[in-house]
Amino acid sequence: MLSFAVSNCAVSPSGDTLFFTNNSHHKVLSLARDGTVHHTFTDPDLQFTAGIHVTAQGQVLVCGGVSHTIIQLDGKGKKKLATLATRKDGLCYPHAVCYNRSTVSIIVGQSGCNRILAFPVK
Repeated sequence: MLSFAVSNCAVSPSGDTLFFTNNSHHKVLSLARDGTVHHTFTDPDLQFTAGIHVTAQGQVLVCGGVSHTIIQLDGKGKKKLATLATRKDGLCYPHAVCYNRSTVSIIVGQSGCNRILAFPVK
């Protein structure tokens, strides 16, 4: 049995992949439903992994709380596709993230200030 501290979790649209963040080790883990680890993702742009969200299209969005970043991973949680927002965009310890399909924007809750940010998706 796999043992690690979980910060947040999300599930792929198909339900076959589970994603977990571990903030003390700055990791994103993707697992099969039976607990088998598919991938472990780390990146210097992702320090103190916090919130995680999987869109209906399978895009994985992850908050780097201390690195003040939101990054996008591929649907397997194996590879970084993009850094979507940084401190330059106004991020201040992002802690929660989700994609709003009706407004076509990424909503970010922050623990370092009393603001919720919405970034339009291009």
